[in-house]
Amino acid sequence: MTTIHVAHSPDSDDAFMFYALAAGKIDTEGLTYVHELQDIETLNQCAMRGELEVTAVSIHAFAYLSDRYALLPHGASMGDRYGPRLVAREATGRNAVRGKRIAIPGPLTSAYLALRLYEPDFQPVFTPFDQIEDAVVNGDVDMGLLIHEGQLTFADRGLHLVADMGEWWFQETGLPLPLGGNVVRKDLDIDIRRKISRHLRASIAYGLQHREGALDHAMQYARGLDRSKADAFVGMYVNDWTLAYGPRGREAVRLFLGRGVSGGLITKPVSVEFADD
Repeated sequence: MTTIHVAHSPDSDDAFMFYALAAGKIDTEGLTYVHELQDIETLNQCAMRGELEVTAVSIHAFAYLSDRYALLPHGASMGDRYGPRLVAREATGRNAVRGKRIAIPGPLTSAYLALRLYEPDFQPVFTPFDQIEDAVVNGDVDMGLLIHEGQLTFADRGLHLVADMGEWWFQETGLPLPLGGNVVRKDLDIDIRRKISRHLRASIAYGLQHREGALDHAMQYARGLDRSKADAFVGMYVNDWTLAYGPRGREAVRLFLGRGVSGGLITKPVSVEFADD
């Protein structure tokens, strides 16, 4: 019996994605999966140290992991004309962003890279993602970049949308914004990597086919969202893009990281390798 540690965020979309795997709904062909839950920036840092066999990571972080990990061909969180949302206490526009103190969920998050591409000149204030709304409301920062459920709840706090990174990226490129992916360590046996890939895809497909049960499981990680908002949030980030990147999804990953390199925001050349390449 081979044990595989699989790590992901304690979020409703990741929980939905991994539901079938966690609940024993699929045949794992002799592999035993142990699930580890951490916020995405912690997972990025763990992957930098090569600690995890399979993990969710930010696409931005993958730029620094590609020597050790390959992207699995499914499991992506893609923002299709939506994504991390930049918010402020007052209604304002893009010209007001420059030089501002902005709460950011972590230096390796895709949200941070997207905002740097959108506006290179601002002061990042790295803040746990679930404290960013409060930081903006309390005036600790000028603006905040919201990921996860905050993308749907900021207006309830009286905050105003300055820019949606996914919509901006689409206007720039015509492509979805690649935010998160699942990676597998390249030193694992090829047969084990293929099994892991099959099992993860099967888990995503099972959740999409058994939406109510998967959503029941995901609700324990929904951080205050009611069921309809949790369902909407899951639908944003677990969908056909998650089952397979497809040519446009793979192009989006390469372009996003390539723009980061050419803009000097990523400090090394990036080779984007998928596990089925």
